[in-house]
Parts: sequence; C-alpha cells; structure tokens
Amino acid sequence: MQLELSILTLNVWGIPYVSKDRDIRMQAIGDFFDANSHYDVISLQEVWTERDYQSIRKAAERNLPFSHYFYSGVFGSGLCILSKYPIVSTLFHAWSVNGYVHRIHHGDWFGGKGVGLCKILVGEHLVNVYIAHLHAEYDRESDDYNAHRVVQAFDTAQFIQSTRCDSCVQVLAGDLNTEPGDLAYRILMAASGLRETYNETEHGDCCTNECVDNSYTPTAMKENAPKGKRIDYILYRNGYNHQVKVLEHKLPLPPKIPGLEISYSDHEAVSAKLLIQTKSKSAETINTCAAKIAEANASAHTDTLGEGIEVLDQILKRLRSDKNAYFALALLLIIPLFFLIDVYPPFGMGMLYLVAKMIFSGIVIFFIFMATMWNSIERNGILSTKLSMEMARTAIAHYDNQPFLNDHSC
Repeated sequence: MQLELSILTLNVWGIPYVSKDRDIRMQAIGDFFDANSHYDVISLQEVWTERDYQSIRKAAERNLPFSHYFYSGVFGSGLCILSKYPIVSTLFHAWSVNGYVHRIHHGDWFGGKGVGLCKILVGEHLVNVYIAHLHAEYDRESDDYNAHRVVQAFDTAQFIQSTRCDSCVQVLAGDLNTEPGDLAYRILMAASGLRETYNETEHGDCCTNECVDNSYTPTAMKENAPKGKRIDYILYRNGYNHQVKVLEHKLPLPPKIPGLEISYSDHEAVSAKLLIQTKSKSAETINTCAAKIAEANASAHTDTLGEGIEVLDQILKRLRSDKNAYFALALLLIIPLFFLIDVYPPFGMGMLYLVAKMIFSGIVIFFIFMATMWNSIERNGILSTKLSMEMARTAIAHYDNQPFLNDHSC
C-alpha cells in the first residue's frame, strides 16, 4: 500500500466584531480552496460563526465535499475539517480547563475548546485527523495560562494515544499556541509520540504568527520580534505496520490576498504532503533503530513530564490561596452590603442606594462563585491531569520496554 496525503491548516481569525476585514478574508479563503484542488484535508481554527463556516464550506465543496464542524461551548469550538475523502466517524473531547469565565475579553472559555477527531476513509485505509487550538498566551511575561496549556497539551496527547488504534497514520493539524521548546509543546510531543513535518535544517526559520510580512502584525511586534512565532503545526505519527515520509512542508498562502493589501489572516497557513506506506522488511530495521532512540529519550520525556507536574503543583497551591482570598473578600463586602440593606436611605438617595446594593451583591456573588464552584472546577481539572501525568511518568520509567507502550501496538 502507498498513498499520498496533502494537508493544510489555518487559523482564519474569525472573531465577530473584532477581527478586521473578516467578510473579505473569509471569501478569499474559500476562493483559495476552490482554486487549489490538490489538498486532501484542511483543518481550520477560529471559525467562530455558522455563517463563516457555511461560506467556506460551500466555496470549497467542489474539491472538498466532506466536512465537519465541532460544536461546543457557548460560541462553538471554532474548529472544522474539510476533506476530499469521506469522514466516517467524529469525536470531540472538551478540555477540563480552558481559561476563566470572567475574563470575557480573552474569550477562550466561551469557545468550549478541545481536541476533535475525524476518521477519514482514504481508499480502504483509515486516517485519523486531529484538530486542536490551545489556549492563547496573551502575555509572555506574566503568562497566567501556562498551566492550562500544559493540561490541554497532555490531554490532547492522551486522546490521540487512546483513539489511534485502527488508523494507518495520525495527523494533528492546528494552532497550538506554543512555540518549540515551550513546556506545553514538549509535553505534547513526549506524551503522544508525534513528529514534526517541519524540519529546521531544510526549511530554516518558519514564522506562522506575528510575521513581518503579515498586514495585521502590529508595527511594534515587527520591530521587536522580526522573526515572529511558529505556533501552527502539522504533526504526524505512523500507525501499526505503516511508515510515513514527509515529502513537503511549506507556507502555501501568498503574503497578501491577490489585488488587495491585506493578508488572509493574522496567522499563516501551513501545508504538508505525506507519503504513507506499508512497512517493508528494511523498514523493520529502521523501526528497531527508532525504538532504541525512543528508549534513549525516555529519560528526557520523564524529565519533561516532571517539569509539567511541578507547574501543576504550583497552580494547585495557588488555587488554595485564591480560595481563601475570595472568601475573605466576600466577607469584607458583606459588611457594607448589610449596612446598605438595613439603613433607610436619605431623601432622594433611594436609587443610588439600590444601585449600590445591586453592585455589592453582584461582587459578593462573584467572589463566592470563584471561591467555591469555579475553584473546584479548575482544581479538579488540573488535579486529574496531574495524576495522569504522574502515572505516565511511572510507566515510562518502569514499563517502557513493554509491548503495550511501544509503536507496534494500539
């Protein structure tokens, strides 16, 4: 068996009322997919409205007749997959932690983010295509979401491990919001066994966000970090009895939409072409060497998981102190609230007192909510992942030579 698979991923930046030139760009993205018929699978992120999804889907359906949108959360996950081949099964796993409900300006929580899977039938062979969009960083200096991305990265790796059995190849394509070398990136790669289609030696620097040629990159970012960031990926892992070779990796979109002075998105698209083959006898020798390399890397993987566990431990300690702080603030505000309730307002101040009571009541309810329900939700999500990471670290350290953990099994 031998087949080629061409994949493209793009964060389309489709936030209603926020993303610039959204209607023009969505039309241009659809036109590009319609004019380029050689893609087998397209993974899109930040498709936040039904209208944008239907617009792109209809524009591309001549070449990509099969599609699936992953509905989740308040606004939808923003994730969809277009395919040249039939999608025979889908599954979505929402992450246990995904930002904060009260940080409306960030909005990640409302998106109900997670990792999606489309099982695609290419001839007689199943290809698992995964799509994900990890929590954004927003501020690198004081990154409040690092632990959340660590949880999401490990969760994604576990999901891939648990669902990969019957596929000839697993592909993860999406905006992971983490750069090579970041903890979330290292945990995802260590726990999933995925590999990059990108090769730094062959392709050099590869910017996919905040790029100097992108019309939506602020001038300050172009000056301070002219190389931009690489946070959009196509990752792969061969299935049982198959081997995968990367034939091509590139940024397929031109810097500007033809005839306009704007880019397709604030992210660059990434595409890759894979050659999937049934393993030959010579491949078995290669696999034996790969197994030895994997064994040598086990120590590094254990260290990476240990680093992730330390980050989650710190967050769990912070959650305990946050819980006490929110309760203390609630108690402090209850005192003036009782005063406002019991005291009869002076003449002409009734409306002002009513508004003050509503504000104080809302703040007290918010603090109690953050100290109880929200604190428990975040704690349980992080604690669950921490325990799974500890189990994975133990498995690598003590059972790494067992057949149920190597590449030759489900």
